[in-house]
Amino acid sequence: MQQRLSGRQKAAILLITLGTDLSGKVLRNLKDTEVERLTREVMAMEKVSEEMKHDIVKEAYSIALSRNFLTSGGAQYARQMLVNGLGEQQAEEIWERLGPLRHNQRFGFLKEVDPSQLTAFLQGEQPQTIAFLLSYLSPSLASSVLTSFSSELQTDVALRIATMDRTSPDTIEKMEEVLRAKLATALSQEFSAVGGAAFLVKLLNTVDRGTERRILESIDAADPELAAEVRKLMFTFDDLMLLDDRSMQRLLRDLDSKDLVLALKGANEELRTHVFKNQSTRAAEMLKEELEILGPVRLRNIEEAQQRIANTARRLEEAEEIVIAGQGGDIVV
Repeated sequence: MQQRLSGRQKAAILLITLGTDLSGKVLRNLKDTEVERLTREVMAMEKVSEEMKHDIVKEAYSIALSRNFLTSGGAQYARQMLVNGLGEQQAEEIWERLGPLRHNQRFGFLKEVDPSQLTAFLQGEQPQTIAFLLSYLSPSLASSVLTSFSSELQTDVALRIATMDRTSPDTIEKMEEVLRAKLATALSQEFSAVGGAAFLVKLLNTVDRGTERRILESIDAADPELAAEVRKLMFTFDDLMLLDDRSMQRLLRDLDSKDLVLALKGANEELRTHVFKNQSTRAAEMLKEELEILGPVRLRNIEEAQQRIANTARRLEEAEEIVIAGQGGDIVV
């Protein structure tokens, strides 16, 4: 239920939980439009369970904790502290004298982040940005992060570190501020998005096939609906790209032709080509003609057809009649 709530609904529940006095103090710090929207949400919620209130407060606390951890202190805070206490001119003089120390303290917040979290965060950054950040970490932490990357990315980052030019202090400060905010957001999402069927799927994708089957069978006996949801998340129609030619040909023999046409209506060109090349020339041409003459189709019907095909692929894979690349611990040679 909590996952289906919007951010504004969660905020409204938090205000209800805090009580009128504390909520009033919170609203004083918001814009009028935000106050109006939250007030409407509060009015719409006549009853909120104790369990829901507890979960929302826990989530809010986790987010606040992670943001506070990453936004407290730092160069920007120190500079503003000097300006407020000593005035602009004297603060600037002291700030200039602290130049070497400021360089050593750059991106200090990264040193407190677990290396695995830091690696996951940096995966989405450009090689130049990764190289820049690693150059400010201790050699041991930088090497721990670097060895977690692919060989190609390791080489790219290492070359960029070796050929890195001087960077202006203003550019460094701006980059530090941006990355601090991005990392705070990433960690807050990690705090609030734990567990659930999606997490279980990620877990099952790391275990061997036998363990996965035993876990799914146990879930199936206790909660069939949950087991079906997990299986649905474990293999999608787009994952047909993971099938080799022999497996795709085997799958196509079990598919309803109407389902295949509907499913390909919403498929990308790469997946369509993968299907066509594993059919006979005549069958591929007929399928292409059916796709061309097929009129508008409800998205729901397309998704249902795609799910039926995904379920068929899953069944054949469990029967060891096809192989899904990256879907288990067995090595096929």
